[in-house]
Amino acid sequence: MKKLVFFLAISLFLSHNLFAQKKVESHNIFAKSYDYVNDFEKILTPSQIKSLTDFLKSNEAKTKNKILIVTTASITPYTDLSDYSLDLDKYLISKLNIDASILIVISKQLRQIQVQGLNKLRSKMSDQEMKDIVSTYVIPELKKGDYYKALQQGTSQLAKKLE
Repeated sequence: MKKLVFFLAISLFLSHNLFAQKKVESHNIFAKSYDYVNDFEKILTPSQIKSLTDFLKSNEAKTKNKILIVTTASITPYTDLSDYSLDLDKYLISKLNIDASILIVISKQLRQIQVQGLNKLRSKMSDQEMKDIVSTYVIPELKKGDYYKALQQGTSQLAKKLE
């Protein structure tokens, strides 16, 4: 009888562990801190980063809208830059208390760009206007390989739209 009770107890614990949903501890793939320009892919020079940062800081002071730029070579474990950008935006807000009005994520290696805008900006700029700015000012320069000029022109046009 004792063996039967022991066997039932063990089988209950094992079945619970086998079928229970386990929270997978994912390694935090996002950095511990972020600034206006975060060149993790190392595609910009220090002077270009400083120039973009200065522009974005002064723009935030004028418009009260923060634009954040992130370059990344890898989005692993993500397979889609859009999902990566959404989770990065959530991470910035929840963990670092950074509320970016516009988040620009670009990857030279993946040849992709994602621009996230807050819903509160819809009165100043539609999704289509944001896409038009990216396709008109950013993508042509990216195709030429001039990432700095692409980001400079793109953020400049976004800033004008937010004024």
